[in-house]
Amino acid sequence: MVHQEIRQKFLDYFVAHGHTVVPSSSLVPSGDESVLLTTAGMQQFKPYMLGEADALTDFGNTRLTSIQKCFRTSDIDAVGDEHHHTFFEMLGNFSVGDPKDSDGVGAGYFKEEAIPLAWNFLTGELGLDPKRIHVSIFAGGEGIPKDWEAKKIWEREAPGIKIQQYGKEDNFWGPPATAGPCGPCSEIIYTLPSGLETELWNLVFMEYYKGERGKPAKSEAIRRARHNAKALGGYTKLKQKNIDTGMGLERLALILQEKETVFETDLFAPIVAEIDKIAKVDGRGDPRSLRIIADHIRGAVFLIADGVQPLNVGRGYVLRRILRRAILHGRLLDISGYFLLEPAKKVITLYREVYPELDKKEKEILAVVEEEEQKFGKTLNQGLKQLEKTLRGPQGKLVDAFVLYDTYGFPLELTKEIAQARGLTVNEKEFERKLEEQRERARSAQKEAKAASDEEIAPQHTAAHLLNAALRTVLGPQVHQAGQHLEVGRFRHDFTFGRKLTDEELKRAEALVNKKIKEDLPVVKAEVSLEEAKKLGAEAVFTEKYQGLEKVTLYHVGDPLTGSGQVFSKELCAGPHVAQTSELGRFEIIKEEAAGAGIRRIYARAIT
Repeated sequence: MVHQEIRQKFLDYFVAHGHTVVPSSSLVPSGDESVLLTTAGMQQFKPYMLGEADALTDFGNTRLTSIQKCFRTSDIDAVGDEHHHTFFEMLGNFSVGDPKDSDGVGAGYFKEEAIPLAWNFLTGELGLDPKRIHVSIFAGGEGIPKDWEAKKIWEREAPGIKIQQYGKEDNFWGPPATAGPCGPCSEIIYTLPSGLETELWNLVFMEYYKGERGKPAKSEAIRRARHNAKALGGYTKLKQKNIDTGMGLERLALILQEKETVFETDLFAPIVAEIDKIAKVDGRGDPRSLRIIADHIRGAVFLIADGVQPLNVGRGYVLRRILRRAILHGRLLDISGYFLLEPAKKVITLYREVYPELDKKEKEILAVVEEEEQKFGKTLNQGLKQLEKTLRGPQGKLVDAFVLYDTYGFPLELTKEIAQARGLTVNEKEFERKLEEQRERARSAQKEAKAASDEEIAPQHTAAHLLNAALRTVLGPQVHQAGQHLEVGRFRHDFTFGRKLTDEELKRAEALVNKKIKEDLPVVKAEVSLEEAKKLGAEAVFTEKYQGLEKVTLYHVGDPLTGSGQVFSKELCAGPHVAQTSELGRFEIIKEEAAGAGIRRIYARAIT
């Protein structure tokens, strides 16, 4: 059964059982700073499970189903074996809210319906052998009782089925961050022909909330839940019961296509074959390196499509790390030149029907991959020589990884991986010490450079806001500020973008800024909550620094109170700024250049 048919069977089954199909959300969680990337199907439904949003209003239903794009960074180092991968697709069905009562109130469902739905799909719709399936339930712990209800339902629906009981470590799901909805779960486990067991489908009975000690609740709904609910070993009962299930498409494809590894399924095989062809190893190359490249380029394509750019922090570092790891393993397969573009194209071809955004963003995806490969490729050979020299050096069993990171751009994890293969260990404490020293030097340099007065740099600061908004208008909403330096008479603006701007794009951005200057728009300062700023679509760099503040400063270019649609720019910022855009006089872009992989830099000025 090909992957397209598996997808359709799953969605059709749940639609037939009253569910509404919800498209996958982005790999970059919207409005949720608690997680780096989307790791589960339930993340986009979290507000509904907490009672903060109404599923009936937004989806017209409380029974929902989706195939969600997910990425788990915890599996990066494990990729290379027969089963682990970073990017995956999660088949899920969800119920938001309590089941119907005798008086007809409620429209959701809980264990009584969730367990039969899963069992009948696997054994009925897909025809899996019931004898190969066993399940597990929550044995109880930390004040939460054993799941007798799930046990009874399984015994009724699947007489004679093997039921194992485990504690919180194995049979209590979530939350993916330090706080959020969670609950006991029931795992459906399938025994492969080889005798290996694989966890196929996880049914989570989401009825608890775990909060962070000492931290304020993020919403009135959660505050009420904490106040009114009975605490159970650090957990509180949610005001409603929810169902959250997740089944990996890749594992299901492995079973239905009767393959030994996920990399042999039609979700991976064409990508592996493309790499094999480039490496000219005719199936004889190191399977670990082939799998790592296939997985990492697949994950990279989807991350870039969802707006992630290679950086040295956060999500951008995840992307940079997997791209550079793929490049390194290309060298280990004796691929001498740049090679990632063809596997990237194969990923887009393989998934374009399911995810049309890959088609729309193909040029951008390939440009980011190409630039990162060229940037790292130039120093890779030198870096490998230096690494070899370092590994053979007199340091003993501890390897100093900082020079490789600082000079050659080697991610710490790559050095650790290669050193480990030689029986050596990276001196991580020394690495962190040198990295902090470097950061402190940078902070000192910034303090020394801050000589200009507020009045002198205000025009350049406002011009930088106008430029940022103009670039997002001309190039697209995936563009975000990545850094800025203000001086008297000019400024530097760094932003996320995967290629060099054309002369036409630069002219359009410059013209748009000058247009807004001539419109004499007011620059309005407002004190708002962080949540309100996010709802307004405000731009910000490193929003983590704002967490915990009751109020943040938001600058609008264009008066938000006029209702005339004049607002051109909205950014979280401490100032200073001019009062009206006409004070800028004229705007000019001086030059544009690369500032790093996936980062462009513009030097510009407001001529007052």
